Amino acid sequence: MRALSGLWRWRHNPLRRATDLAEAWLALTALLLVLLVAPLIGVLVGSAAQESLQRSAREQRQSRHQVTATVLRRLERGALAADPETATRDTRTRVLADWTAPDGSSHQGPVMAQLKSAEPGDRFRLWTDPLGRPVSRPLDPATATSHAVLAGVGVALLAAGLVECGRRLVLWRMVHRRYARLDRAWEQAGPDWGRTGAGS
Repeated sequence: MRALSGLWRWRHNPLRRATDLAEAWLALTALLLVLLVAPLIGVLVGSAAQESLQRSAREQRQSRHQVTATVLRRLERGALAADPETATRDTRTRVLADWTAPDGSSHQGPVMAQLKSAEPGDRFRLWTDPLGRPVSRPLDPATATSHAVLAGVGVALLAAGLVECGRRLVLWRMVHRRYARLDRAWEQAGPDWGRTGAGS
């Protein structure tokens, strides 16, 4: 609103300098970029991220399979690193387990089980790739959408911030030039400006 009021105020003002009008136009341009272009960029990036993440989620759902694994024994704390994306300290236990892969091959190894207290013989569900290697669960569509929305909002905010930084930089340069012109004008007035009878 300041940009619009600035343009209106300087429209027919006899004290208007060219830089005053330029500052008002700069503010209006920055406002339009923040209100129109930044959200458009956010929507485009969010849509691209949504398409890419949903495609990735579909591929993961097709290539990852849930199998039933059997606990052989519980492992010590340091035997397996936890997956930072899916680890929940209360309900996951490190175990040595065996399972049958989707291709029919038998596998055995250390995994994280969704069991509070794992005993030998307990069964749990495990995500694997087609070869039977343990993998994280596939990305679900709702999570993919959330990530895409966050990406779009983040890019829109970044674009708005860049516009504002650019506006402030241009404004700083304009003010700097205005002060430089003022300094030159004072130098031309001479060292005896303001004295009576000095001809100034």
